[in-house]
Amino acid sequence: MKAPTIETERLILSAHTLEDFPDSAAMWADEEVTRFIGGRPFGEDECWARLHRYAGHWALLGFGYWAVREKATGRFVGEVGFMDAKRDIDPPFNGAPEAGWAFKPAFQGKGYAREAVEALMAWGDVKWPGARTVCMIAPENAPSIRVAERAGFREYARTSFRGAPTVLFERG
Repeated sequence: MKAPTIETERLILSAHTLEDFPDSAAMWADEEVTRFIGGRPFGEDECWARLHRYAGHWALLGFGYWAVREKATGRFVGEVGFMDAKRDIDPPFNGAPEAGWAFKPAFQGKGYAREAVEALMAWGDVKWPGARTVCMIAPENAPSIRVAERAGFREYARTSFRGAPTVLFERG
């Protein structure tokens, strides 16, 4: 299955293509983007594996991540989607789809994350009616926590993942 295209007022969410790799890799190499996601910039090889993981999720599971672009300009804004990362985390996610998002610094604070995550959750609500979805966010990442809460996520646990504090949220 290929990711369906989703349009919002200002954004287009579409399947990643090879042409998205330079933009995606540049975003994940930015310290400002990764300070709350892994705590360090990602190398090109890690970004390449990430792009394959996105495609693999759609092919194997029927869900995954979208590349997010501005509708008016076509500029790459970020990425949003669901995954099943089989995380070794306590409490476990127990197979619940895990929502995630990341946006380039130039596009943060403009409501793009809220708009894209709302579209993501609307898609998820159709795919998994009434099902539980989860997300994990660093406790210092107040803007992302606000996005999650506006999308209907509620905190249910505080734990650590790979040695870093994290807050777990659920919806549904």
